[in-house]
Amino acid sequence: MKEKQTMEPSREISCSAASRCGGCCYQGLSYRKQLAQKQKQAEKLLGKFGRVEPVTGMKEPLYYRNKVHSVFGRDKKGQIICGTYEENSHRIVTVEECLIEDQKSQQIIRTVRDLLPSFRIRVYDEDLGTGLLRHVLVRRGFTTGEIMVVLVTASPVFPSKNNFVKALRSACHGITTIVQNINSRRTSMVLGDRNVVLYGKGFIRDELCGHVFRISPASFYQVNPVQTEVLYRTAVSFAGLSGKEEVLDAYCGIGTIGITAAGKAAHVTGIELNPDAVRDAVTNAKENGIRNICFRRGDAGEYLQRIASDGKKPDVIFMDPPRSGSTKAFLSAACSIRPSRIVYISCNPETLARDLTYLTGHGYSVGKIQPVDMFPYTGSLETVCLLSNTQK
Repeated sequence: MKEKQTMEPSREISCSAASRCGGCCYQGLSYRKQLAQKQKQAEKLLGKFGRVEPVTGMKEPLYYRNKVHSVFGRDKKGQIICGTYEENSHRIVTVEECLIEDQKSQQIIRTVRDLLPSFRIRVYDEDLGTGLLRHVLVRRGFTTGEIMVVLVTASPVFPSKNNFVKALRSACHGITTIVQNINSRRTSMVLGDRNVVLYGKGFIRDELCGHVFRISPASFYQVNPVQTEVLYRTAVSFAGLSGKEEVLDAYCGIGTIGITAAGKAAHVTGIELNPDAVRDAVTNAKENGIRNICFRRGDAGEYLQRIASDGKKPDVIFMDPPRSGSTKAFLSAACSIRPSRIVYISCNPETLARDLTYLTGHGYSVGKIQPVDMFPYTGSLETVCLLSNTQK
């Protein structure tokens, strides 16, 4: 395979907030050097399982995040600020411009901040539990251009909300929906359970791998659409689908991988714990005319254990777990069912190495390892691995 490291920026990018933010540990390194570091990391953790292909990098590795989150508070002078939490703390680092976040989304967040005083909207104080606005979340469909603004408030009571929405839309053209999310809990979680649509439909759509996907405030959707196309096409290619396979899409989110694979499979079942994501997944399948797919709400490990006891066997499993990796219950059930192939999509090489150790110790061999740089300037790395059953 030819090396895919395609960009060498003319300058080494640096951000004034990087030392406190902690999000971009590769600030000051050229992109080529970043990819070399990530390649070294992947080979160190995964090389014992087989050849690690060259990391697939981005052509333009800036402003790629289609989901931008900002926390609101006040500085020591009482001025309203917005930004991100300092690493390992709840101290707010003011961020005027982030080099990896969508620029339009950042502009919207700054506009919200500037509008607050004129509407006498108080920002939330974590220590006192007072104030209204806690966070602002902006999601943008890079292909469709649709924009969703989520205003996270500590109370459902939002004074002058209609006028605030009108002012925000007037200042920032292109917003297609605005949602108030109520989070009254003393928690570090950004979103609460209740959403109130203030403008538009309450969701946006974006296009990925030739399909259109509906995205709600809490739905999981990869934040780098350019590299997500690379990631998912690689995963489906690794699966080697012929049109006859029963496929299980574990941790399926809004159905992106399963819907992408459905055209090459006999049938796909997606399993996901988040109810909002499951609803979006069902809608996405219908809107894309995909009839050979169904979705179930539940824990992926428990679901796999249940179908294992029923004697049902998928031919291929796609698994895309959170950073913590999969669970022993899921991996054990997968090894009991023994699908011909497992395609593991991981956002954490360390937990991937742990889970590959388990799978290769229970009758599976690693055939392909392809890292994909989904998050330039950060220490994160996505990897697609193909595992094959050696005990047929």
